[in-house]
Amino acid sequence: MHEQESRATAYTTLAAGPDFRHELEIKRSRFITVLRRAATEDQARDLVAGLRREFHDARHHCSAFIIGPDRGIQRSSDDGEPSGTAGIPMLEALAKRETAPGVADLSDVSAVVVRYFGGILLGAGGLVRAYSESVSSALSLAPLVRRSRLRVCAVDVPHAAAGRLENDLRAAGFTMAPTSYGAQGTVLRVAVADEAGAIAAAAERVQVLTAGSASLTPEGTEWIDEPLAQGIAGGR
Repeated sequence: MHEQESRATAYTTLAAGPDFRHELEIKRSRFITVLRRAATEDQARDLVAGLRREFHDARHHCSAFIIGPDRGIQRSSDDGEPSGTAGIPMLEALAKRETAPGVADLSDVSAVVVRYFGGILLGAGGLVRAYSESVSSALSLAPLVRRSRLRVCAVDVPHAAAGRLENDLRAAGFTMAPTSYGAQGTVLRVAVADEAGAIAAAAERVQVLTAGSASLTPEGTEWIDEPLAQGIAGGR
């Protein structure tokens, strides 16, 4: 969990799930890119260690990662390739990836490119292009989400009314946080922008949908995944 004092309120990251893999062949060399969502430097480095074991016969396991809502941790490694031809191009592919027009905010992503040499030398310029393209191509296909720091607000309702109210709130465009169930009722949680106006609007909508029988109680803030706007995931 990221510290709440982060200045950033949102960023783009990989969708939760298994590592994403993509392979390119460039002049007979195989470039296998693996992307992992990683919230800590240890998680990012674990990807490198695991791939070294899996692809133990490969010449290079080059890596780059960006960590934190403010993208404060950025590291890269050439892993034996000529200095500056692998890790830095990979890091730049992550750091400069546009997730919306004019916006580059990708973070919590670890990228490793495993290279099997194919017998044809690529030269320094060719290596830079190959490693950059490998990461960029993988990002263009990988599932991405918007991760936002939102104010979570609780709504306590009877069990029988919970399902309908949740559906109505989703239909109204609200993001739902995990629900909890008790002996007396269900606690729905609505995630809204951490602003007085957004909280007031959500409270009013709950009042309307429940004919005044339920109210909204603001709780803490949480980092919550939301779908990217249509057309952004492709990384235009």
